[in-house]
Amino acid sequence: MNLAPKILIIRLSSIGDIVLTSPIPRCIKKKFPKSEVHFLTKPQFSNLLSYNPYIDKVQVLDKSLVLKAIELKSLGYDYVIDLHNNLRTQVIKSVLGVESQSFDKVNFEKWLAVNFKQISILPNIHIVDRYLNTCKTIDVSNDNEGLDFFINPNENIGEAKILIQGNYIAWAIGAQHYTKRFPFDKIIEVSKKLSMKIVLLGSKEDIMQAEINENALPNNMISFCGKLNIHQSAIMVRDAKLLVTNDTGLMHIGAAFKKPIVSLWGNTIQEFGMTPYFGKYNIKHSAFNILNLSCRPCSKIGFKQCPKKHFNCMNLLNVDDLARTIQQMFLN
Repeated sequence: MNLAPKILIIRLSSIGDIVLTSPIPRCIKKKFPKSEVHFLTKPQFSNLLSYNPYIDKVQVLDKSLVLKAIELKSLGYDYVIDLHNNLRTQVIKSVLGVESQSFDKVNFEKWLAVNFKQISILPNIHIVDRYLNTCKTIDVSNDNEGLDFFINPNENIGEAKILIQGNYIAWAIGAQHYTKRFPFDKIIEVSKKLSMKIVLLGSKEDIMQAEINENALPNNMISFCGKLNIHQSAIMVRDAKLLVTNDTGLMHIGAAFKKPIVSLWGNTIQEFGMTPYFGKYNIKHSAFNILNLSCRPCSKIGFKQCPKKHFNCMNLLNVDDLARTIQQMFLN
């Protein structure tokens, strides 16, 4: 490969997955400083990448797949790194007709883990390192600097920060799927055992329940659910002393800022390879999950409700141990 290659990275969704790909453009730029790196994603995720100095151009899938592929072909890429690897990206690669490498999604291994609980068959390697394996053919290696997330420099949350006095915990209470969310009543139960300020972060769908939690603990809890965009939420995470989070995108944004993390795991498992990734940095991380639960994992993504109706993967998490861990990590 020449010393100034034009490279297209593809990852169409979602927040967490895109943040987990962030070492790729950085490591490419370190290996090929004169390279031109483009990143293709869906329009709703482009703002996650817009301020990344290692990406020269964010391409968005804003038209039909074939028309977009023809448009991309005209740009003359030398190499494609496909970090999504599905039918749509295969069409794009076919139209581009240049050398490419695709991410191994280990779907069969995940299927065995979900359906037959064959967890040991999953590769003992983090998804970030599996993403980076796609770069071996162009001699790009891991710099072990962890994840990146670049905030819009014009973003302002001054009024929101005025409401927070001193150090605080950021608690990411949302998730795309119900079976990845720590129950709201248990958040209240844990929070009653804590003395520090707690900032709740989530989407518009979390507003009503977050307000119930906030009203239950008016002295030390404040909700910004549905009030902040992703960059504003990232600022809240960046400036927090500790992040408590479900298995969701803000967990990986927290890891990008090298924040100590307490992670809460429901139907998904750490063995899927998507734990907080810090690279060479020794950052505190404590994971809470119910081991040896016969129905877990029930999905590699999640469900709208617990298939077994009991939701033991979250309901059985020990609130006393969780509160104690949060307290200790916050004070250290």
